[in-house]
Amino acid sequence: MRAHGERRTQLLCDTEIMRYRHVQWGWTWLLYLIFAIVLVAVSAAGSAASDEDEGWVIALVLVFLAILQIVLVFFSRLQVTVDDDQVVASFGWGWPSRSIPLAEIVSARSVRNHWYHGWGIRRIPDGWMYNVWGLDAVELQLGDESAFRIGTNDADRLEAAVALSIPR
Repeated sequence: MRAHGERRTQLLCDTEIMRYRHVQWGWTWLLYLIFAIVLVAVSAAGSAASDEDEGWVIALVLVFLAILQIVLVFFSRLQVTVDDDQVVASFGWGWPSRSIPLAEIVSARSVRNHWYHGWGIRRIPDGWMYNVWGLDAVELQLGDESAFRIGTNDADRLEAAVALSIPR
């Protein structure tokens, strides 16, 4: 005989879609910012020590670093949601993103990415991967035999939410 709590959990899983929302922050942008500050400081010191006016070089470096910083900030946040009919993984504040209908998902399993898969949006051998930090991920096996990996620091809960939500 089941305990009361176990039965209720089973009924909730059988009759309702498990909803899920998680935001993970990556720290790549902060590491880059530290690097950029050091680079600018070294460039400014080198320019000040030379006799030539190289202010335009420092300005060009600053513009390049600012653009790169903006791009990194967009890829420093990954939000994953599971709702009634889809799984959505989105970077930044909603763009870029990918939505996968639950009806297209065959299975979900926790995996560990190789270090060389990196961060951001990556092509992997069986499909695509979205990742902001770390090596843990949940791989969604799709009906067309491709895969979509979502990097997360909450793999167990994401895997459970997807597994309980996909149509049987």
